[in-house]
Amino acid sequence: MIELPMAILVFIFGIMIGSFLNVVIYRIPNNESISFPASKCQSCQTPLKWYHNIPIFSWIFLGGKCAFCNDPIAKQYPIVEFLTGVIFVALFFKLGLVWYLPFVAASFAALFALVMIDFKYMAVPDSVNFTALAFALVQPNFLQALMYAAIAAGGLYLIGLLSSLLARKQAMGGADVIVAGTMGALLGFPNFFVAIFLSAILAMIPALIWRDKGVPFVPFLALATFVVYLYNTQATQLLETLIYG
Repeated sequence: MIELPMAILVFIFGIMIGSFLNVVIYRIPNNESISFPASKCQSCQTPLKWYHNIPIFSWIFLGGKCAFCNDPIAKQYPIVEFLTGVIFVALFFKLGLVWYLPFVAASFAALFALVMIDFKYMAVPDSVNFTALAFALVQPNFLQALMYAAIAAGGLYLIGLLSSLLARKQAMGGADVIVAGTMGALLGFPNFFVAIFLSAILAMIPALIWRDKGVPFVPFLALATFVVYLYNTQATQLLETLIYG
């Protein structure tokens, strides 16, 4: 029974982090400080009161509109807050109250911010990307996580370099390499390969539909990493079945 109250507390903490992620998602791509100035309406530029920033609830109570100018507030804000809370709760049920839970959750929160930024701006800020990697390395076995990160990032870099030489154009961005390092640290081997395979499957249909415009790949890497992290045992069993029958 103690798990439910703890899960509620974790969810509340998660939506608070989600509120901060909204700041990161909006300000970092625009080269703005995430600390100053205080939050304000993007339409009328009026600074918000503290009670306008309560995650999820403020948006609901305000009817999705600014309290000052009555302009609509993007639905992205409560959605990001809610999903961050869900991510934190899922990780809590996966790991329990272990000391490294906040660091794993912070890594996935940073990956989630990358997903939103990449979808919105088709860009992956290094500051957020390296933050995800740094938190992912905080594991019970730091040296092993570091080794997995280096192998995953180095391997993907070499694949990208070879592909670029063969195609005579850049085939893979540096951001993907850093994300691969984060994936390696969080998942280890062989589950890193399961996540790569899953991300390719997830990206296949959108890539075919929007082939002219292009589809960002980082969101699919992040989603696959989260799924495989939660179901790591099943992922390993699936890979063994595919290899050994």
